[in-house]
Amino acid sequence: MGNETSNRGEPWKGFLGPNYGYVLEQYELYEEKSDLVDPELKELFDYWGAPPLLDSSYAEAGDTQPVPAANTAKIAAAIKLAENIRAYGHLYASIKPLESGKKDPVLLHLEDYGLSKEDLKAVPVEILCANAPAHVKDGLAAIEYLTDVYTKTMAFEFHHVHNMEENKWLTEMVESGAIFQPLSDEKRISVLKRLTEVEGFEQFLHRTFVGQKRFSIEGVDMLIPLIDELVARSVEKSPKTVNIGMAHRGRLNVLAHVLGKPYEMIFAEFQHSPNKELVPSEGSIGINYGWTGDVKYHLGADKQIKAENTVRARLTLASNPSHLEFVNPVVEGFTRAAQDDRQTNGYPKQDITKSFAILIHGDAAFPGEGIVQETLNLNQLSGYQTGGTIHIIANNMIGFTTESVDSRSTKYASDLAKGFEIPIVHVNADDPEACLAAAYFAYEYRRRFNKDFLIDLIGYRRFGHNEMDEPFVTQPKMYEIITKRPTVRALYAEQLEKAQVVTKEQVNEISEQLQKKLQTAYDKVPPKAEKRHQIMEMPKAVFNGIPTLDTSVPKEELLEINRELVTYPEDFKVFPKLDRILSKRAKAFEENGKADWSLGEAFAFASILRDGTPIRITGQDSERGTFAHRHLVLHDYETGDVYSPLHTMKNVSASFDIRNSPLSEGSVLGFDYGYNVFAPETLVIWEAQFGDFANAGQVIIDQFISAGRAKWGQKSGMVLLLPHGHEGQGPEHSSARLERFLQLAAENNWTVANVTSAAQYFHLLRRQAAVLKKEEVRPLVVMAPKSLLRSAFSVSNMEEFTNGSFRLVVEQPNLGEKTEEVERIVLCSGKISGDLTDRIQKSDKSLDWLHVLRLEQIYPFPRRVVADLFAKYPNLKEIAWMQEEPENMGAWNYVESKLREVAPEGVSVDYIGRRRRSSPAEGDPTTHRQEQERILQEALTKTQIANDVVTR
Repeated sequence: MGNETSNRGEPWKGFLGPNYGYVLEQYELYEEKSDLVDPELKELFDYWGAPPLLDSSYAEAGDTQPVPAANTAKIAAAIKLAENIRAYGHLYASIKPLESGKKDPVLLHLEDYGLSKEDLKAVPVEILCANAPAHVKDGLAAIEYLTDVYTKTMAFEFHHVHNMEENKWLTEMVESGAIFQPLSDEKRISVLKRLTEVEGFEQFLHRTFVGQKRFSIEGVDMLIPLIDELVARSVEKSPKTVNIGMAHRGRLNVLAHVLGKPYEMIFAEFQHSPNKELVPSEGSIGINYGWTGDVKYHLGADKQIKAENTVRARLTLASNPSHLEFVNPVVEGFTRAAQDDRQTNGYPKQDITKSFAILIHGDAAFPGEGIVQETLNLNQLSGYQTGGTIHIIANNMIGFTTESVDSRSTKYASDLAKGFEIPIVHVNADDPEACLAAAYFAYEYRRRFNKDFLIDLIGYRRFGHNEMDEPFVTQPKMYEIITKRPTVRALYAEQLEKAQVVTKEQVNEISEQLQKKLQTAYDKVPPKAEKRHQIMEMPKAVFNGIPTLDTSVPKEELLEINRELVTYPEDFKVFPKLDRILSKRAKAFEENGKADWSLGEAFAFASILRDGTPIRITGQDSERGTFAHRHLVLHDYETGDVYSPLHTMKNVSASFDIRNSPLSEGSVLGFDYGYNVFAPETLVIWEAQFGDFANAGQVIIDQFISAGRAKWGQKSGMVLLLPHGHEGQGPEHSSARLERFLQLAAENNWTVANVTSAAQYFHLLRRQAAVLKKEEVRPLVVMAPKSLLRSAFSVSNMEEFTNGSFRLVVEQPNLGEKTEEVERIVLCSGKISGDLTDRIQKSDKSLDWLHVLRLEQIYPFPRRVVADLFAKYPNLKEIAWMQEEPENMGAWNYVESKLREVAPEGVSVDYIGRRRRSSPAEGDPTTHRQEQERILQEALTKTQIANDVVTR
């Protein structure tokens, strides 16, 4: 470095300000052992000596003065003090309404830093707080200012945000005061009115419907104005959709005041009176109803936000069962679906400005429910991220009757978010203007950085967990404070009266007008009339089921698709072994008209895309396939570049979105369910790594996929691919728990299939795609194969693709032709059908007495088709159901009664399979083979099955 520079400050630019503490630490190290110092700083120290001390003249002219050695330690200590205020100020902040008095900020004891007030006055403001307002003139004032900023009714945690640009922006927003947007008197009065509505509505319900559950919002009333602020800002920036997910507490208030659900509709639900008659005629709000319905604090709604006769946004509150946080991934799926443009070849084009999500959590549920962590993990993954979700913890400081010390191992309910580098603001729910500032801060961060933000809205719960609870039984001290505490409405009214924004008379008038409005709405509700209540029937299209559809594809189209599947860019190098496999597969179809399972699936996907239907398929290994069978995303073995033939096919105007998912069933399944509900024209497929692992998504299956339409009128046509089959791989890699899906099957709520050939799978997927936007749509559960993927048994001829449709039942070829001789019919499903076919083909005995039917669709049970097949055989003596699952699992418990209903008179119905077990499969492969052999031999033995305990 030369000495030609006359400006002493110039060499240090870039190291001063917020980085000055680091410079001082390096200088201390330099004096002790210079070879350990940052090389760039060492060069500066070698030439210029000690780092400069900033003063007011430097702020104006960019000049510096040398730092006396004695001051270096003082400045470093002052910087440490400022950083401690930033990092730990939240521990001393007034963020809990039930705690009175200011905490002693131990971190501010100057003697612990070897500092005096005079020492601090000598430190330039710029070093301690570069964003301080003009009235802060010295280091002592800067420390006092920082203490005020970080210990008021808002507290901040973002030191865990490692991105320097984000951290710098967050710091500037807080320390400059920019998060506090100017509030007009009109705005303050509107907040007071909203708080009056929130409180008055709850009080009206409390005295009118005594003892009925409503899960009151009281204690975190500011949740409603906070959401209002987020929605208003989103409309200002013109996103198309705002999606909200929340549990029960405060839900009726959100429905009434955020979604605009009329009071009279809510009152009718309390009265058990028909409320659909009370839906506003303009249809500005849609309430989600199914034919069985749900309790009022589970229901969702949709609302259009209009301005100047134009729809500015769609506001959606997702329906949610009592499984609290499981709505989180569903709402994220809603949001991603609203952002994706699927009318394009390749991956969908995402526009994160089109929608965003607000998730409202409980303080016990946020750290307590694992689905929260699973969903947070999605926030930066390309296939699942939504450009930032705003999380709000409606923090009552209690869960049911369990206090925080017994429900989490962390200081704050929000601490889980730190692991995902999500900024956190804790705000006192009794300070309305701080809450509005938190909303602005959250929205601006999301808009700028497209990442999640969390607001910990700390309040209390004015009543018990529900309105029949007596909280004094379990939290007497807490509720002694709560019963004496004025509501936030009263506190804010008093604040505005003192500021002469409103008068006491105006406050009373606002309250009186609301009560008149509530009473008028109540008077419109029919009186409680239990006799008028009736059980609703499912829609006719659901009752009738999916009709037979021609899902064939012309030969020329299949041949064209087949060629395109093995056509790659000229410079793209597929792994040689894989290239040979794919080329051989394509050649087999081109020359012999034979297609295996994976090619049949590719034909289905490609033809569905050509029909204009977008596809989204996700799962832990979906690009390649868990069993290395799919290979729809290829990797250049030299460069690592990826390529999918389905992204470049001709005559396609719909997106193909295929994603490897994180190792999470619950969140990914919920996300894709939500995606499908919000984008019903899309064929959404979730694939389990093994069908057994669907266990980890059971809440989504039970509460949303199987029952969402009956409860909430929420249609879904998503597909679940669940690899299933006993191949000796032990209890956790055998069974997709078919029995559970059949136990949940009723009212045509979904289709459960266990298909056995490539063509059947092809037609099944095409049938599902064909009904996606129709009333008869329902989810599809497929017991997908594993070993069957490469079995010759599943290979189909070209004619099976170019003709016909999905067959509910498939007859075993070359059996049952001599109808007079058939005495036994064996019905089976899935992989064991292939095992049995192999034995039949190898048998040298006459099997004219036997016929085999493969039940391809198990639910809805094809009763008429099966009955007609049975009727063909006049000498039938026995019908046997064969399965490889234990007797208490698989399909037997479901099909037994159905078979008995359609069996000809005098014909027995029996079972062939494993005996009842607590575990779904043997752990030892030798034992598995012995059991499998016994089952197959029993099916091919011409004697009626003995119903003894050994085989049962």
